[in-house]
Amino acid sequence: MTIHNREIAAIFEELADLLEVEGANRFRVRAYREASRVIGGMSEELADLVESGADLTELPNIGEAIAKKIQTIVETGSLPQLTEVEGRTPASLSEMMKLEGLGPKRVKALHERLGIDTLDDLRAAVEAHKVRQLEGFGQKTEETIRERLERWQGQERRTRLFDAEEIADPLVRFLEAIDGVEQVMVAGSYRRRRETVGDLDILVTCRRDTPVMDRFVAYPEVSELVSKGETRSTVHLRSGMQVDLRLVPEASYGAALHYFTGSKAHNIAVRRLGVKQGLKINEYGVFRDDKRVAGRTEEQVYASVDLPFIPPELREDRGEIEAAREGKLPQLVKLEDIRGDLHAHTKESDGHDSLRAMADAAAGRGYEYLAITDHSRRVTIAHGLDEKRLAKQIEAIDRLNEDLDGRIAILKGVEVDILDDGSLDLPDAILRRLDLRVCSVHYKLNLPKARQTERVLRAMENPLFNILAHPSGRLLEERDPYELDLEQILEAAAERGCFLEVNAQPSRLDLTDSACKMAKEMGVKVVISTDAHGTRNLAFMRFGIGQARRGWLEAADVVNTRPLPELRKLLQRG
Repeated sequence: MTIHNREIAAIFEELADLLEVEGANRFRVRAYREASRVIGGMSEELADLVESGADLTELPNIGEAIAKKIQTIVETGSLPQLTEVEGRTPASLSEMMKLEGLGPKRVKALHERLGIDTLDDLRAAVEAHKVRQLEGFGQKTEETIRERLERWQGQERRTRLFDAEEIADPLVRFLEAIDGVEQVMVAGSYRRRRETVGDLDILVTCRRDTPVMDRFVAYPEVSELVSKGETRSTVHLRSGMQVDLRLVPEASYGAALHYFTGSKAHNIAVRRLGVKQGLKINEYGVFRDDKRVAGRTEEQVYASVDLPFIPPELREDRGEIEAAREGKLPQLVKLEDIRGDLHAHTKESDGHDSLRAMADAAAGRGYEYLAITDHSRRVTIAHGLDEKRLAKQIEAIDRLNEDLDGRIAILKGVEVDILDDGSLDLPDAILRRLDLRVCSVHYKLNLPKARQTERVLRAMENPLFNILAHPSGRLLEERDPYELDLEQILEAAAERGCFLEVNAQPSRLDLTDSACKMAKEMGVKVVISTDAHGTRNLAFMRFGIGQARRGWLEAADVVNTRPLPELRKLLQRG
């Protein structure tokens, strides 16, 4: 049984949570968190590296002690140190820390003073008004915890798209390797590239008598068999995700793919068009009376109601049917359109790799340019750059560009903090020496909407402001967006020649798809960037592309589809 990166990362994250609750050395806790972050963003499976005898200490932020722990986890499926800590501190406290606003200090106080070990315990204490009585909490904090508990309880448990890929890709390869299997496709919200995924719906076509169902239910990752039939089986995987596998005939494949890709609202709209033409459209095909007239391909399904093919990312019943009917579907941006990445970090702040390594990796992706945007001084936890260190980096980039001899252009940038008064974290004198400035809100995320909006608007008044990074500040399944009047921000961006970022980090995917669409409608261009903290993270661009496509964006709407001379002009605000 192979243990995957996400499982190893979760072990280190839980260990860090529980040690932090215990008040362990903060550097030790941070080391485990960094290890979890690095492992969670890796494309190679650690299990494969261990099996091949690779030196894990060559990975960023992985020292000898953590490398040994990784090897233990890979070989045994568990970590004795975590078991030991769980013996002292309930593992459920780690889950409690997932509630926004409940950091280790508060969780420790709730545990030690009120004996709260679980979310159910916390819920009961809130109902009994016990939490407000604790020093440092109060009525307002108790009400906030109540709201977040209610939201947590009502939420469907979903998986980040990145994690869903890690689950789906090996399963698809496993199924494709079965003799007789012809087509394997993951449908549902996964295919529509939603930022989070519920269950996986997989469609398979194959030759008669191919043992797909037998092999599927015997997949090593299966933890529970829910049901098994000749044409449909359902399992739960070790990750907790449910997978439904359906065998479909070739004649129905397009109809089934359309039906199970969804969304439900989109499918209903298409079926209504069919009814008007005397057609019945379902997962088995397109029928006139009892005769199947289409369904082998999705193109046939759409053609039956006089529509062109509609890309999966647009199928949300948000105007795509009308646009298709009028011949106004967007020519969605593609990964191949991207000429460079405008948000990346190096070891100078909190990145994992050197300036040269990042440049070589970006050149290897065929990019024309890469912007290095290490953090500014305000982000002390990320070892942010002050004026002196940024000046040294500017000189280092100039030297590197000479050495690269035109193979790729490395742009001089910074991710500069927007301070709470709307000023930028570094003086204009040093910011002017850069090719671009990526501006971010990293602290005081709980300001009232009007103040947060004014903070960003003031920053945008600075003519050196180029890009508003991860504009809502959200972290998927972890942190809600801060309050911001996005329409006002977009109006200001349009007036001042600023851009908004679509941050491709799988935990961010910020802007949202609807915000991307709003930006397009208001004439504001975006930048799709990875916010890469290592060479491997440059591959996250595909997630930003998926988000942009869901937001109806075309290559012309995206700044970093431009060649370098045109990009430089766009970065000069008048």
